[in-house]
Amino acid sequence: MRLLAAERVIRGVVLLFVAYLLVRFRGSEAELKDAFTTDLALLHPLADQIGWNLDNSGIVRGISRVFDLSPTAMTWITVGVVAYACLQLVESYGLWNMKRWGEYLTVVATSVFLPWEIYEVTEKITVLRVGALIINIAAVIWLLWSKRLFGLRGGGAAYHAEHHAESLLTVERAALVQAAKSPADQHSGESTVAAADPAADSGSSMSGTAPLR
Repeated sequence: MRLLAAERVIRGVVLLFVAYLLVRFRGSEAELKDAFTTDLALLHPLADQIGWNLDNSGIVRGISRVFDLSPTAMTWITVGVVAYACLQLVESYGLWNMKRWGEYLTVVATSVFLPWEIYEVTEKITVLRVGALIINIAAVIWLLWSKRLFGLRGGGAAYHAEHHAESLLTVERAALVQAAKSPADQHSGESTVAAADPAADSGSSMSGTAPLR
């Protein structure tokens, strides 16, 4: 659960950074496009050596399309990125603190984007896309099954009963451990007192006996 929450935090922070870049360079699209075109020409020899066709690269085409967007479109994209980042951070808070609403929110929000992720994989298979899809599907299935969401395996009542039973078992184990420690501590205390008694007796005998003349 904490690992999934940490992944959501990382994703939210990255999205907020992207939104910051969109706001920071808003209005400078023309200059950025010229700089990108110039740098892209310089990268062609290196790309040819490693076998990367920049002219047919999806990344290059995506960046070029971003530069051609209108200011209004860029504004809406920024709003969408910020909203999605906030959603990720809210999910991470709920998961980290083990809130049931956070588990529901994560399942719903992740499931909504699964069709789009599946479509992206069918368009082009990459390690990143396949890995993200597998992680999200596994997270949804694990949350549904282990947390008994949406009525699965008895629903919320069964989940709370199981959680209550686990809490009682933890308390009982702690009590047994404490009970096992108490006789040992008492025995240790008695041994210490017994070891000190001979010295006390010897001292009292010496002080109570007058020296012979």
